[in-house]
Amino acid sequence: MAAAAKAQNRDPHIPVLLGSILEACAPISGHWLDGTFGAGGYARGLLAAGAARVTGVDRDPVVFEMAKEWAGEYGDRLDLVEGTFSDLDQYVNEPLDGVVLDLGVSSMQLDQAERGFSFMGDGPLDMRMSQAGTSAADIVAEADEGLLADILYHYGEERASRRIARAIVAARAEAPIVTTAALVAIVERCLPRPKPGQSHPATRTFQALRIAVNDEFGQLVEGLEAAERALKPGGWLAVVSFHSLEDRVVKRFFQERSGKASGGNRYQPEAQVEAARFQARNKAIPADADEIARNPRSRSANLRVGRRTDAPAGPVERAKLGLPKLKMGER
Repeated sequence: MAAAAKAQNRDPHIPVLLGSILEACAPISGHWLDGTFGAGGYARGLLAAGAARVTGVDRDPVVFEMAKEWAGEYGDRLDLVEGTFSDLDQYVNEPLDGVVLDLGVSSMQLDQAERGFSFMGDGPLDMRMSQAGTSAADIVAEADEGLLADILYHYGEERASRRIARAIVAARAEAPIVTTAALVAIVERCLPRPKPGQSHPATRTFQALRIAVNDEFGQLVEGLEAAERALKPGGWLAVVSFHSLEDRVVKRFFQERSGKASGGNRYQPEAQVEAARFQARNKAIPADADEIARNPRSRSANLRVGRRTDAPAGPVERAKLGLPKLKMGER
């Protein structure tokens, strides 16, 4: 835990469950890849704990500008790559000892109102991690009412999805919705005021749009597949998720890759037993009370960890992962 504390003290954006990752995957050694580099907290924690080298990957170019202030002190132990973690196996030329993925939006991005991720401050309705492609404002302006409702329901688990989608369509007929404050006002008119301790009414809407803008579920599945290809036997995959949809996908991935009988039922014997590609923990690891007190954003976090076997990598059957049934290409 001392290595985790040292890394956190140097990083104002505290990496969630870093200590739990270092403990679960101890001893840390060899070549690791941090697929969601952000402010660099996980990469620094891994290097401090004993990793010989860390490759940091992120699709947000801003993070590498910020890292210039400190990355040089690690020399060739830290390699930074602008890209998506769905392609992580293409960024290394040797089997990896470990992969860390911290899903969702970082506190650094939330704190920048101009990025449009947060409903707590007014800014452009953007939400693009890569700062390129379709923005949240584009989806709000162009998607029909049915697709908007589906996005909010499937990606945000918003029970008032149809009511909010109808309100968005009505509002955009009067004026373009191009700021976070404008969208928040629409959502607030559709939902009752929250009781003390409840989340802001716009939480689920903003989560849903962010996931849609960044194709987060597609990226997640491809990233899990890429990690399976990149890890050496005995290598670790550690994934931190922040809401139930992400956690369900990661949980089912590890279940599917842990070896099971397939094709059987009460009338027909099992067709085959798939070789286990990971040895995974049965239960997620949450943040403890001390971490939540230090970093309230960790309260919804879950860590799942699996260790790679020597079974050949293979494609994931997406239908078994509990992915939301929505195709953004229909927009």
